[in-house]
Amino acid sequence: MSVTGAASPWVSIAGGLSAAGKKTGDFGRLFCVRGKAGGAVRLVNGWKADGAVLEGGGAARGLLEKGVAEEEALNAFKLGRFVEERFVYRQTFVIRSYEIGPDKTATMETLMNLLQETALNHVMSSGLASDGFGATHEMSLRKLIWVVTRINIQVDRYSRWGDIVEIDTWVAASGKNGMRRDWIIRDYGTKEIITRATSNWVIMHRETRRLSKMPEQVREEVRPFYLDRRTILQSDNDSKIDKLNDETAENIRSGLAPRWNDMDVNQHVNNVKYIGWILESVPMKVLEEYHLASMALEYRRECRQSELLESLTSMEPKEEEGPESGEGDLRSTHLLQLQESGSEIVRARAQWCIKEPA
Repeated sequence: MSVTGAASPWVSIAGGLSAAGKKTGDFGRLFCVRGKAGGAVRLVNGWKADGAVLEGGGAARGLLEKGVAEEEALNAFKLGRFVEERFVYRQTFVIRSYEIGPDKTATMETLMNLLQETALNHVMSSGLASDGFGATHEMSLRKLIWVVTRINIQVDRYSRWGDIVEIDTWVAASGKNGMRRDWIIRDYGTKEIITRATSNWVIMHRETRRLSKMPEQVREEVRPFYLDRRTILQSDNDSKIDKLNDETAENIRSGLAPRWNDMDVNQHVNNVKYIGWILESVPMKVLEEYHLASMALEYRRECRQSELLESLTSMEPKEEEGPESGEGDLRSTHLLQLQESGSEIVRARAQWCIKEPA
């Protein structure tokens, strides 16, 4: 951007940038307004054009208003926005055809990918993001990354192809050295909450792969964004997940191999990929007749691309009685382990509800 004529009262706006009291060169789509001397003028991302007067006829005014509306719409769908005094980040998504399963609804992997995308965009939009996968500036200086230790997701209703969903996310402290991230997913049209999720994160050194205490500098970066609001009760999230073994598992699927495309930018298997491997050992009849109502995953260690995995599953009738329980509902326990050594990768627990007729 080039700046000329510093004494000019003209303010040029392109792509949401402004230069009050100056004339700016055109570096894209350019809109001009006459502003107050020394006053800042910005017309996108929620800022008002205080004291500004549109210069030109109706066509120019219409072009500006159309451009601002397009910019705001693009921002809402691409990067989202902050709400509730910037403690909550909100983003909107359309469910695509390649994100649905055989029953024409979004899959659990789709929901988890959307949660991850919203979380990363939250960090990026907050100005904290550095060169890591969600790492802050102070974390990158110390070669630190975030790793998830536990995720719990509860789904009341799955969206269908073409539905629009609105996702809110925020963060809070978790113990002395961790962070908790929560989400809610709403139906965009009705504002009904259809999914709740919570997760716990710790810090790892990118090269040694050892867990690290949270440096005070990192704590100071993230503390202003903390909002202590839970979507899932702590007692529900902290309940123990039983360990399966070859004797207690009813179904075992071996020979699962991580691929290059399963790795993320932190050089470990993306946490969403484990869900697909877990479901590999679920009986086909269950997948056809039931949907996942909730899932809790406890991440025990990383796995490398060269390591083969085994998926273990045990199914049983759901014992809990309550208004949300239906006759015939199931629960399951899962384990992903290294095929050669039996070392645990992920423990999981799930609840299944009978699918309603289409």
